[in-house]
Order: sequence, then structure tokens, then C-alpha cells
Amino acid sequence: MIIFLLILSVAVGAVLGSFFGKNEGFAKKLLILSAGFLITICLNEVFPEVYKSNIHNIGLFVIGGVILQMLLENLTKGFEHGHIHHHDGAEHSIIPYSLIAGLFIHAFIEGIPLANEKSVFTPYLMGIIAHNLPISFVLGAFLFRNRYTFPSVLIISVFALSSPMGMLLGKYFDPNLQPYFLAIVGGIFLHISSVIIFESNKNHKMEWTKIILVIVGVLLAYGTHLAHEH
Repeated sequence: MIIFLLILSVAVGAVLGSFFGKNEGFAKKLLILSAGFLITICLNEVFPEVYKSNIHNIGLFVIGGVILQMLLENLTKGFEHGHIHHHDGAEHSIIPYSLIAGLFIHAFIEGIPLANEKSVFTPYLMGIIAHNLPISFVLGAFLFRNRYTFPSVLIISVFALSSPMGMLLGKYFDPNLQPYFLAIVGGIFLHISSVIIFESNKNHKMEWTKIILVIVGVLLAYGTHLAHEH
């Protein structure tokens, strides 16, 4: 069921992106909403679990996750937080190599902490799904807008299977390594969500829509946190 939900989130996002991808305002709103959701999951679920392990210097792995995501963005050019314009005019040099490699590594690592997950609809899983939807929306919009046909299906399929592959491989790892992988993912989540939320506003004006969407995302994530507790 978990694998199905992971694949479904990417498929739904890509299909929506292929139909509504020209609406960049909608894509931006979806990213901001997901960022509010993701940073709440990160602070309410991931970090408490990481620090509950009482592993010495576990925070270094959180920082490692931040740095790893910064390195991956050399491949993806910020695709994870909606910087699709960096790819315009250079699509054929980027697709399918550097972009898909960066997205694969990113999603694969996120799937590893799900290896020993027995519950469905956990806040962590919902965080990944909320994260996958806008990324695959932007990915679908970008690929189909530039008329990639077979490569589009292949790239989206690889991205959809990345987290499930990480989850399946994670079952062979020592369970004691779980906090380390979770800490790395926490750093990745923190970097992506903070970049989306705290990017400079145009002309440094207050964007009330952005603030409201972040609050909605926070409330939705907190709702999953409360539901999971009970």
C-alpha cells in the first residue's frame, strides 16, 4: 500500500502537470503549500524522532542532508523548489541525465526510512507524498511542454519508483542505521522547504497569499500529526 501511494503521488502530479502546467501561478502555490506541510512534518515528526535516538553528533547528519541537497541541486538546478526556468533553453543538455540522476538520488534516500514502516498514512509518508505532488507536477509540465514523449514516460517512471526502491533496499540495512538516514532526510526536507518559504519576495513586498498557503500547509500537516498520535 505504501509503495502504491508513493507511485500514485508522482503519477497524479505528472498528469496534472501535463494538463495544467502552463499555469505557473498554480504550480507556485502548490509548492508553497507543500513547503508549509513539509517543514511542519520535519519539525514535528522527523527531528523529534532523530534526536530521541540520543546518538552523539546526530545533528551532523542533518547538516549533511542540507549539504547533500545543495550538491544535488547542481544536477537538478533547483527543480525541487520550482526553478523550472533554469532549464529553459537547455533542455536537451539536461534531460534525461543530470536532472533524473539528481531527482533519483533525492527520492531514493527519502524512501529508505520507510523500510520498517508498518503503518499507512504516517506523517512522514504524507510528507513525502505532499513533496512528490508539486515536484512531479513541475516535472510533468516541463517534459510534456517540451514534447518529450517516450523520455517523459521513462523519466517520470524512474522518479516514481525511486522512493519505493529506497524503501525496499532499506529493508536490508541494519535497523540501527534508521536515525542516520532519517537525519539526512530531515536536512533535505529542511533545506527544500525553507528555500521555498523564505525565498525573497518580489520587491520585498508582503505576499499574503504565500503566508496563507504556508499556514494552510502547516495546519494540514499538524492535523496528520494529531491523527497519528491518536
